[in-house]
Amino acid sequence: MLKIKRVTTLLAFAAVSSAMLASSAYAVGLTGTAADYGSSAAADTYTRQITISPQTKSVNVTDGETVQFDVNGKTFAWNVNTFGNNTKFALAKIAPADTQVNDVHVYVAPNPLYFN
Repeated sequence: MLKIKRVTTLLAFAAVSSAMLASSAYAVGLTGTAADYGSSAAADTYTRQITISPQTKSVNVTDGETVQFDVNGKTFAWNVNTFGNNTKFALAKIAPADTQVNDVHVYVAPNPLYFN
């Protein structure tokens, strides 16, 4: 009887600990920074290059995709990783400060790997 009680207590502790850890994984939420849209990537890791011209108004990417943006000869790579409902953002939010991107918007399609 004592052994069953000890196992039950350990299982309850493990369940509560797991629930606490899982809930903290999403506790941060949107930060209002570039991190809400992914992260900077090494220049040689991109899978697609997108050239931004003065006439460009918007670009389409897929969540999880790493792209290199070419703006007037200046390039930067970005791994797009947004929250589920965050499907549009201004390119200026992720562009380096010295890169002029005007009012270009990035539209993010869901990653097909996450569909059943």
